[in-house]
Amino acid sequence: MAEERNSEIRYLTAPSIDLKKKKYCRFKKSGIKYIDYKDPEFLKKFLNEQGKILPRRITGTSLKYQRRVAQAVKRARHLALLPFVTDLMK
Repeated sequence: MAEERNSEIRYLTAPSIDLKKKKYCRFKKSGIKYIDYKDPEFLKKFLNEQGKILPRRITGTSLKYQRRVAQAVKRARHLALLPFVTDLMK
């Protein structure tokens, strides 16, 4: 009976951690030079559900292109192509 109890006990364990992929800048990899502020569908990839700009550590974007993404998002917001704040964007 003691053996049955041991087999029934289950512990919460973290899921097996796979090898984490190295983050890369999609702009450098694709050779994108210009980030178009008039393309809101592309810029939505860099926003969370509330409409905030995602940080570099999450997207993997390099500093140079993160600044360009931020500028493009701000321009798109100013022209009302993207909302400043929202409850559920995606």
